[in-house]
Formats: sequence, C-alpha cells, structure tokens
Amino acid sequence: MDLLIKNGNVVTPTDTFKADIGVEGGKIVAIGSDLPKKAKDVVDAKGKYVLPGGIDPHTHMEMPFMGTTTVDDFEYGTTAAAFGGITTILDFAIQPKDKTFLDTIKLWRGKADPKVVIDYGIHLAVTNLTEDLVKEIPKVLSAGVCSFKLFMPYRKEGLMSDDGRIYSMLEESRRLGFLVQLHAENNAVLEFLIERNVAAGRLSAEYHAKSRPNFVEGEAIHRGLVLAAATGGNLYIVHMSTKEGLAELALMKAMGANVYGETCPHYLTLTDEKYLSPKGRRYIMSPPLRSKDDNEALWCGLADGTLSTVATDHCTFTNAQKDMGKDNFTKVPNGVPGTETMIPVLYSQGVGQKRISINKMVEVTSYNPAKLFGLYPRKGTLNIGSDADIVIFDPKFEMELSVKNLHSKIDYSIYEGFKVKGMPTYTFVRGKPVVYDRKFVGKKGSGKFVPRTKHQPLE
Repeated sequence: MDLLIKNGNVVTPTDTFKADIGVEGGKIVAIGSDLPKKAKDVVDAKGKYVLPGGIDPHTHMEMPFMGTTTVDDFEYGTTAAAFGGITTILDFAIQPKDKTFLDTIKLWRGKADPKVVIDYGIHLAVTNLTEDLVKEIPKVLSAGVCSFKLFMPYRKEGLMSDDGRIYSMLEESRRLGFLVQLHAENNAVLEFLIERNVAAGRLSAEYHAKSRPNFVEGEAIHRGLVLAAATGGNLYIVHMSTKEGLAELALMKAMGANVYGETCPHYLTLTDEKYLSPKGRRYIMSPPLRSKDDNEALWCGLADGTLSTVATDHCTFTNAQKDMGKDNFTKVPNGVPGTETMIPVLYSQGVGQKRISINKMVEVTSYNPAKLFGLYPRKGTLNIGSDADIVIFDPKFEMELSVKNLHSKIDYSIYEGFKVKGMPTYTFVRGKPVVYDRKFVGKKGSGKFVPRTKHQPLE
C-alpha cells in the first residue's frame, strides 16, 4: 500500500468507529482493524479523528468584481483550503457577457488547472441567459459542470436574472437533472434603501447591513422557493443568513419540494456589530452579517437538517481593496475569506458547544455537498473505491486564529484573535499529502478538475 492510517477514529455522517485505512493508487482499498503495517507511509492517528476531505462548494478565486479582483488565486486559495481540511472546492466561473457557457468553463480552467493544489470543480454563474445558451446546457453537463448560479440582486453590476429567467432555468433543471443555485435578495428594495441612505449621507459600513434588512433576503428566498415548487425544479439557496429565510425553506421542504439551503461560518458566529468597528468594511459581504438570534436559528437549522451544507463564500479583498469604499459603503468590494477556517470554526463553535455532532459536521461539509453536486461516491465519503481524500483532525490542537498563521494571501482575518480547539493536521488528496503534520508539502498544479455527474437528491 502507498499509505496506511492507523488507529484513528473514523467519522461518517452516521457513525464514529476506530479503524485503519489503507490507500493505494489514490483510492481507499481497505478499511478495518489492525491492517498490516506494510506501506510506504504509515501515519498513526491515535486519539484523532479521520474525516472524509472537506468540500467547500462556494469559493471565488481570481474573481473580478466591482472594479478589482480577489487576491487569492487558485494556488493561494487552495493552499489555504488544504490547511483547513478542504480537499475539493467548487468555484464560480463568472460568465463574461460576450462568452458562452463553454467559453466560460475554458476560461476558468485556464486559470485553475496550472495552480490548484487540491481538486476542484466549477459552477457556472450566469449573467446573460439567452435561448441559444439554454440549448448549450446539455454540452455543459457533458463537460462535467452540473450547477448554475443565478443572481436576484446586482442589477447595476449586470449580474441579475429576473424571475422569468429563473423560472426557465428551474424548468430545465427538472428536465436535465442539474442544480440551480440562487443568490436570493430583493433587488428593487435593496436598491431603494441604498439610494435613500446614500442621499442622506449615511455612508459608513453599518448602512450596508441596514440597506439589506432580513426581509430583503426572506422575501427573495420565498419567491425562489415558490418558483422551484411551481416548476418541480432543483433549487439550492446559497449563503443563507436569516431566520426568516430559514423558516421559508423549512416550510417548502415540508411540502416535499426538492430545495436545499447553504449557510456560512460567518453567519453562524459573527454579528452585525462588526460593522460598527473602525474596520467594519472588512466585514462587508452580501447578504450582510445579522443578529445573534439569526446565528442561533441557523445553528438549529443545521442540527435539524433544514440546512444541508456549510460553505465559505471565500472571496478575498485586501485592506487596500476594501478601502476603495472607505468613504462610501457602496464602493466596498463585497466578500470575506473563510475556506481555511470553516472546519475549525464549525468544530469549535458547533461540536465543541454541543450545537451539532461531529457526524453532522461531516455530513454538511463533505457528504451532502458531494451528493448535491454530483461528486458522490468518488468524494464525500470514506469508502473502498472512493478517492483517498482524507483529513486527520486533532481535537486537542489549540490555536488562536490570526493573519499571521493563516495561509490566504489576504492581509487580515475576520476571525483575528478567535480561539479554536480542534484543527486538521494532515490533508491527503487522492492519497497524496498536501499538508503533513501542519506543514505544506503539496505541489502547484497537482490538483485536478473533477467532472461532476447530475445532481443527486438527499434522502
């Protein structure tokens, strides 16, 4: 065997048990007690958890937005991800207005293929949906891309899709078996509130949040869910942040619609008080941070299965880039880092605080995204025949998160000074070490594009 992991506590969505795992040719070939110790590399995981590699289904590497580009390229971003126990990212390829879907895939792969240190897939972020492009969708699915993101806001930025286009894509998703992702905010209301606050000279970071109150998300989620139910389509709401949106999702799921929700660690742990600080613009993302009540509601939504996944919306703009809006919140590039800190924060604040079990953590960061986005059973599970994407997680490893000890190219952390207990110490992608005893041993370009199959509904 190429790799043998001994004595670890293997975690699945339903069980935790002590076992050894043997790896050969990039695949898991054996799981059992006291496997023979003959292997090129033997790692003793006694006292540690052995997890399926994390899947971050929402990242933005090298993304142009608001006149600038995210600072993490695919090398820096995936290196940071590997230190956080992420073995696969799904990045959003933003469709240029003059490009087809297939052109966009080629553009994004040209950026990613030479740089990634872990595996990756692509979502298509649709900005210009035409009848000809709808006809191109079967070719996109054949190219291994089976998810399309539509934006309800960002009219002025040229990203918005109206309800008719969303309805059309949901119809196609039912027919062809792909997943529609939706950024749900009511564009007309948020534009009105932004214009009102700007006209009144209310330009500080707190007015980013006040221009996007909870109902702006809640109403848009309701509308998206109604369209999904009407068409029988497959809908996934990205980066949910409010208790109102959660209630809408729970109601529609109870009615049997094929709809899913994602939240992010910052919506579980941080509040809108951050906007009152001198560095409040660092925390500007859309939707914005909410209240403590929303934090707790989202934790409950994870625990009871209303929410299916946790992702990061990793979107890195430096202090200098954020300072483009130092005198006007509308000029601040939206986005925060997160792919390295997702699993440690979930473990510390979720498992450590008994809000969720470690099995639930594995479910929402690995198994569920693998199923929903057509990666299972190749990824998202520790089964014989699956890719040997394996993370050894030390529950006793304590660390104070800081820009000084994280690996993104960004020059700050939204979790600066945040103490976590529990960290990934080894990350293997297809059996090859990328992080080994907290040291980077990966290689630029060693990651692979992973073609995905059609969306698989969760049980």
